Amino acid sequence: MQHEDDLVHQNLMSLQTHVLAEEAKHPSATGDLSWIISAISLAGKTIANKVRRARLDDVLGAHGTENVQGEEQLKMDVIANEIIMRCLGDRASIAVLASEEDEEPRILRRSGDGGKYCVLFDPLDGSSNLDSCVGVGTIFSVTLNDPEEADGERTVCQAGTRQVAAGYILYGSSTVMCLTTGDGVDMFVLDQAIGSFLRVRTKMRIPEKGTTYSINEANAETFPEGYQNYLRFAHSSGYTSRYIGSMVSDVHRTLIRGGVFLYPPTAKNPDGKLRLLYEANPMAMLMEQAGGESFSGDLRTMEVQPDRLHQRVPVLLGSPAEVAKVREFI
Repeated sequence: MQHEDDLVHQNLMSLQTHVLAEEAKHPSATGDLSWIISAISLAGKTIANKVRRARLDDVLGAHGTENVQGEEQLKMDVIANEIIMRCLGDRASIAVLASEEDEEPRILRRSGDGGKYCVLFDPLDGSSNLDSCVGVGTIFSVTLNDPEEADGERTVCQAGTRQVAAGYILYGSSTVMCLTTGDGVDMFVLDQAIGSFLRVRTKMRIPEKGTTYSINEANAETFPEGYQNYLRFAHSSGYTSRYIGSMVSDVHRTLIRGGVFLYPPTAKNPDGKLRLLYEANPMAMLMEQAGGESFSGDLRTMEVQPDRLHQRVPVLLGSPAEVAKVREFI
């Protein structure tokens, strides 16, 4: 027979209840950040539904336009971007919204009008995998707005250490949201039957080590020599390669099982390919809050000072022991 205390400990907790409980720990909290996380969860539910119906609704394939990076936009890129804009645009505490798909940030309101936060996001990371039913995701980062800065781009170009919340929503075999507000990482799974994200894990910790590495080895010949040496070490040491090609999916697996995720510089992208503000910083915050590490070149990823909105960086993140091992080579 199950003990009453066990039943209480296993009570269902929704994302909204979790956020309110965390807010209650801080008497000075205004609830503004809670409203933003609620809006992000609504966007995630809506995008999850669109992703499941993408082929039925004929929204796979190219949209016929390019984003600011010169990459072909897919229909679902545009749809996901619009959903997030519509879900977050009326939140009175948001000053600036910045999307990986847009050339410039959207200034919604000034700090004097209640604009306290900036929200940055990659609306649908890995969208090119949708045609083959591979997991894709939304990545988001929340920072405080600088009330003294009138320029939208300079406002959001903050080092990752200034993030107040970060996370991702993975649209895979289930819809999973991993979130941190600076006090550990919690995982939620969307229950389609009741339309709510339910908490399934708290204070997640990445394993200290793991013999799995995630990297696109097709580019290995153009990696810097240190990365090539690491790969030779991994091959000779019984390591396993797992690479999906969707950052959210690859990082989620790394967070759960341990190991390392690498996106090195290449001849084609000598400065790296991942966007610092939309991808690297939020993933770095999650990793560090779960006991992992993240570096971009010689610097801790969250200490890189961005100087432009769509700045790219190399990324190395994962279990502390494995990150250290890679850094020995590079």
